[in-house]
Amino acid sequence: MRITDVHISPRNDDRLRAYVTVTLDGCLVVRGLRVIDTPRRRFVAMPARRAPDGRLRDIAHPIHAEARKWIEERVLAEYDAVCREAVPMRQPARRPQPQTVPDEGDS
Repeated sequence: MRITDVHISPRNDDRLRAYVTVTLDGCLVVRGLRVIDTPRRRFVAMPARRAPDGRLRDIAHPIHAEARKWIEERVLAEYDAVCREAVPMRQPARRPQPQTVPDEGDS
């Protein structure tokens, strides 16, 4: 299985940094992943829905730790690339243009 596309929708809400959509093998789309940033670490949360008892239940999630690591590494790499692109390049300092003083004969 391959991740064939990752779409990042940046956010800047409290801990939520982005919503993510992942396409697997060009034929299965998983929406609703989230990039979460906490004081301890940054991670990818799987899509979830709140159950009637109030707890969050994953809608889709990797079965093995290796699969979770593989998805998280790819998503965070794409997130970092989007963040780098979003930061504007520093513009060189603009030199003041010399001001011309009109000739006395140009009135």
